[in-house]
Amino acid sequence: MTDSQARESLIPVSLLTGFLGSGKTTLLNQLVKQDAFKDTLIIINEFGEMALDHMLVTHATENVIMEMGNGCLCCTIRGDLVKTLQDITWRFSRGGERHFSRVLIETTGLADPAPIIHTLMTHPQIASRYKLDGVITLVDACNGADTLDKHAEAVKQAAVADVLILSKEDLAPIEQSEQLKQRLKKINPAANMWSSNQGDVIADKLIDLGLFSSTGKAPDVAKWLKEEAYADHDHDHDHDHDHDHHHHGHGHHHHDVNRHNDHIRAFCFPIDTPITEEQLSAWLDVLMSFMGENILRVKGILNIQGHEAPIVIHGVQHVFHPLVPLPKWPSEDRRSRIVFITKDVPKQVVESALEALTGIKPAKV
Repeated sequence: MTDSQARESLIPVSLLTGFLGSGKTTLLNQLVKQDAFKDTLIIINEFGEMALDHMLVTHATENVIMEMGNGCLCCTIRGDLVKTLQDITWRFSRGGERHFSRVLIETTGLADPAPIIHTLMTHPQIASRYKLDGVITLVDACNGADTLDKHAEAVKQAAVADVLILSKEDLAPIEQSEQLKQRLKKINPAANMWSSNQGDVIADKLIDLGLFSSTGKAPDVAKWLKEEAYADHDHDHDHDHDHDHHHHGHGHHHHDVNRHNDHIRAFCFPIDTPITEEQLSAWLDVLMSFMGENILRVKGILNIQGHEAPIVIHGVQHVFHPLVPLPKWPSEDRRSRIVFITKDVPKQVVESALEALTGIKPAKV
């Protein structure tokens, strides 16, 4: 079996996250009515949230609903998640054939999604059967700004998302909604962002979010990397401190977006010179050792010496997916291009570490 055939055989997993009250259950009840999710196995953690309407789901589709209610999905029952993913391929089969083609995991609203992503990427018995298709994060348009102010988990949920869905936008003032969108774009410039009222999202837009689709189509590197989205974000945001003292007595904030410092930096830079595997390892090892918890997401394509085709890199915090070769370069551009989303780690620190450890100076965008 070739590498591409092996990837196509992996079961895609969607991760649905979002803070308490953001509307994950409403969205999920709408998704399972649509053809794109008709053969999806759904794993639900209901801890601290309203129960899913199981009657609606089970009568609307033939999906199997797996409940996991013993605490937070990303911590106290991570072991159960592994066991569940190991067991479901045979437990939910008919005539020896698996009866689902994809999995959706709905996390509790308080969950940090990173440990679940780690499990999908690195656990030997999980990574050999499943692949992370994408992270879908819901944000409440009415309460989202306040939630981001008070809860670091909500900021991280937004930062690692492939898709951001703004729920309840019909109930929020237009100016408030626009300010929230601008704030989310600063946290995660490349994520697709859509609005949803009562869960009305087209399910087809929420599948095949990763680099490798479930249909075996050629990888769309440009769509996955979206390096152009970082063009206006390629600098530090240390100036995003609280400006409220400039606006006392006015009743509104002209700088509402900038008065919040979410500590998130999002940037992309190219490397003109091919890099060796040893140089790459030394650079990433130092970054992960000293600031791994604050490197929220890394993704890119690399020109590694000795390889004709580009190599895909994808990491969340201190854990990296094994390097994967692409069939060919997507264009004539043979430079490495790497995207970082970090918490309190400036671009200059990442670039300086690369130059100090490898002698390679990142190119200017």
